[in-house]
Amino acid sequence: MLQAILLNLLIPLVVAGLVLWVIEQFPIDPTIKQIIRVVVIVVCVVIVLYWLVGALGGGAFAYPYPRR
Repeated sequence: MLQAILLNLLIPLVVAGLVLWVIEQFPIDPTIKQIIRVVVIVVCVVIVLYWLVGALGGGAFAYPYPRR
């Protein structure tokens, strides 16, 4: 159970890191880069919090399948 939770938290962080790295590779206006960085970080934080709350029993992913 704990391994699945950690994996679900690690995947968005790795994806966000890769997206931020790719953004740095392109010559884009610094203002647009900053906006994209903020959006990626906010989305990543929301996803991680959503999974964390679900893993602790209060979110939508607490019981993805009906209990019998």
